[in-house]
Amino acid sequence: MKREDNNAQPDQDNPTGLSRRMFLGATAVTSVTAMTGLGSSVMTPESWAAAVKSAQQNAVVEPGELDEYYGFWSGGHSGEVRVLGVPSMRELMRIPVFNVDSASGWGLTNESKQVLGESSKYSNGDCHHPHVSMTDGQYDGKYLFINDKANTRVARIRLDIMKCDRITSIPNVQAIHGLRLQKVPRTKYVFCNAEFVIPQPNDGTNMENLDNHYTMFNAVDADTMEVAWQVIVDGNLDNTDADYTGKYVASTCYNSEKGLLLADTMRNERDWVVVFNVHRIEAAVKAGKFKTIGDSKVPVVDGRHGSELTRYIPVPKNPHGLNTSPDGKYFVANGKLSPTVSIIAIDKLDDLFAGKLQNERDVIAAEPELGLGPLHTTFDGRGFAYTTLFIDSQIAKWNIAEAIRAYNGEKVNYIKQKLDVQYQPGHNHASLAESKDADGKWLVALCKFSKDRFLPTGPLHPENDQLIDISGDEMVLVHDGPTYAEPHDCILVRRDQIRPRKIWQRDDPFFASAVAQAKKDGVNLDADNKIIRDGNKVRVYMTSVAPTYGITEFRVKQGDEVTVYITNQDMVEDVTHGFCMVNHGVSMEISPQQTSSVTFIADKPGVHWYYCNWFCHALHMEMRGRMIVDKA
Repeated sequence: MKREDNNAQPDQDNPTGLSRRMFLGATAVTSVTAMTGLGSSVMTPESWAAAVKSAQQNAVVEPGELDEYYGFWSGGHSGEVRVLGVPSMRELMRIPVFNVDSASGWGLTNESKQVLGESSKYSNGDCHHPHVSMTDGQYDGKYLFINDKANTRVARIRLDIMKCDRITSIPNVQAIHGLRLQKVPRTKYVFCNAEFVIPQPNDGTNMENLDNHYTMFNAVDADTMEVAWQVIVDGNLDNTDADYTGKYVASTCYNSEKGLLLADTMRNERDWVVVFNVHRIEAAVKAGKFKTIGDSKVPVVDGRHGSELTRYIPVPKNPHGLNTSPDGKYFVANGKLSPTVSIIAIDKLDDLFAGKLQNERDVIAAEPELGLGPLHTTFDGRGFAYTTLFIDSQIAKWNIAEAIRAYNGEKVNYIKQKLDVQYQPGHNHASLAESKDADGKWLVALCKFSKDRFLPTGPLHPENDQLIDISGDEMVLVHDGPTYAEPHDCILVRRDQIRPRKIWQRDDPFFASAVAQAKKDGVNLDADNKIIRDGNKVRVYMTSVAPTYGITEFRVKQGDEVTVYITNQDMVEDVTHGFCMVNHGVSMEISPQQTSSVTFIADKPGVHWYYCNWFCHALHMEMRGRMIVDKA
């Protein structure tokens, strides 16, 4: 039976027989007809089919060929970052960050636990917003930063090795959500918003008095990953973005009421965008005009209403996404419960902070109506913006300059096209769109629901990341991509802007602690296979060359704390080794020229095999050894 026919049959989950696919299909003709009212010409079915076929061919990457872009996806509540090739949408790698990963040993190895620090007690994460470091408004490919809403952390990933190298817990706040980077002159700061208001200090006292509940805007030093300063604000904070001068950062607030219940958060017809003056904040901190809260030593400055450090721009209603146009002219705040987006003229912010404007809303350049549920906007570098309409399940393409002209009274159709997507898009992201190099080739719509787009997988459905060709006059959908555990956002970077290594360098700081311990023990990691006993602590140093370990048997006592250090001596790209000790809950990856270590308790007497769990050789199955544990 054809899928369309199958969808027409009533079933236990859909007794009416009307699927969402049929409903949207039935409205497609109406949508195309209505497009004439959107200022866009209607294509004939033949020309549309030809355009779709051409766009789909552009997305084909033949076997053995390489993609034009790296795409970095947040892994949502899986706690990881995923690397895809675009336009093929092939998954290339997963980078564990806030999660435990048995394949690589992340969360198990000593090196990863050192990165996780005290927060290693958390085995979950909820990462939303991946962003690549920049120099002069262009991606420099050095780092990727990602938030953890679940446990109030920010992580940094080295893009040369695709490994997380620092994780920072943010004090005084809860639930880091929106995260963006300073673009100019370079990424000195990682800017991040804490979403929920809490008592200050949050020490178990005065918990019922909402007058003392606040949240903060946070700046993390991108080099040291220490929190540089925090700004107390009124209301809550959601998403954020920075300008192209290094001076201003803007954040949306959807709960200016500080409401605890759903209805309370929707009372005000307008909430606001908070604009932060980075230069003034730095000067205030330098002058000592700050306080500290609780045990934290982080400088906290006051950015509430009336502060010289911030300005509050009223916008409708429960705004969500905040996006900077690649020409550096505008912040765009997306209305969510309003069908509008608010375009903020960045060149008017100096006058706003200088007190030269009569009203904060004098910086609003336009407030175009786009559709129901605008959440996020991205850009193509040609003057067009693309906004997700969550309730309408559409992407709206619109012209920024024409929207401003319409706001000033001119009759102009600024909406150029609305494209149905499947279904309920949250974030969208166009190629290079967060930099001044936005090239207008591809757009990814990250849809929250897939419904009937894929084979059923039980009650839990995948999300749907859809690839859209935006290189022509019309947006064309070319690919559906099922994804797991809700990627919220992604970023597309040209492949020449990322320079990953093929094998590790032996002096890499990632395993510096292992090198230091080996030096104390008089061990040469590159050559020695030795066992060091230090009381009830046993350190086993071995090399590996496919298909064998340098030590194939070692002996310990029951109750010993055993640390196994392995250095992969292979120099061949892609010959990764593994180490898994059976029935001890430990495993790890050791890539070419890498040293990895893992610590466990030998609590069971007897014979325990270890083996290579990453395929490395025709005799891979023979790459193994034994740990003999004597009874205590």
